[in-house]
Amino acid sequence: MYQLALTGNTLDHYMAQINQYKLLDREAERELALRYRNENDLDAAQLLVCSNLRFVVKIAHEYRAYGLKLLDLIQEGNIGLMKAVKKFNPERNNRLISYAVWWIRAYIHNFIINSWSLVKIGTTQARRKLFFKLKQTQAQLQRENGEACDDAVAAHLHVNAEEVREMTTRLSGDQSLDVEFIEGEGQTWLDKLASTDSDQERLLIEHEEERNRNSAVKQALSTLNPREQEIVRERILAESPATLQKLAERFSISRERVRQIEKRALERLRACMETQAG
Repeated sequence: MYQLALTGNTLDHYMAQINQYKLLDREAERELALRYRNENDLDAAQLLVCSNLRFVVKIAHEYRAYGLKLLDLIQEGNIGLMKAVKKFNPERNNRLISYAVWWIRAYIHNFIINSWSLVKIGTTQARRKLFFKLKQTQAQLQRENGEACDDAVAAHLHVNAEEVREMTTRLSGDQSLDVEFIEGEGQTWLDKLASTDSDQERLLIEHEEERNRNSAVKQALSTLNPREQEIVRERILAESPATLQKLAERFSISRERVRQIEKRALERLRACMETQAG
């Protein structure tokens, strides 16, 4: 669907490529989106992507302070934009970029998480939130209270002070968010970060936690025999759980026997998932 690639060695080269595409007005965008949705018109989809690439660049700039290559951030944001185009419903009368912002940020966040070793070490939801929010929170508390001690930051982010000190140390090698990115203009990298009012980080973290839970459950289920797996799926995982009687008839055993198998299987699943959690 998407042909324009990040083949240039500089951002200027890439910007020259994407600036060839004009911004679409609402009607043109809706027409293209309908063509793609109803007719699987890939040319329409590509034009939708290319006409919005400049917005990805703008969003990617917000994450320069994490020390990753801007073109890499842009590429990940582009993947998010393509995902948004695939899922976009033009009949809801929203502009594509308004819908795509979440997907663009989500893919960039995921890239940052996978790229930073300190996040791989600390994979709890609280530590990921701390990673994304630490310096923003420190700056906010500094403005409001004149200081931003570790205890105050910890209370604000619902973590302990030791985690704040550790994360501060690990991030100390990163570019300061208080440095002006264009000297003399007064605007810092902190101003370019995502708004603290946004819940994109939280949504991404919840999505990843859910994915990790599903993976853990799938792996744990694989340790059961086929009958145990079916009983667990029918009794625990199904939207409309099967009765003991129904399963007893299916397997030609007593209801009490089904209950015993279910209990034993759940104990094994719990033990397996606790082992995975370390």
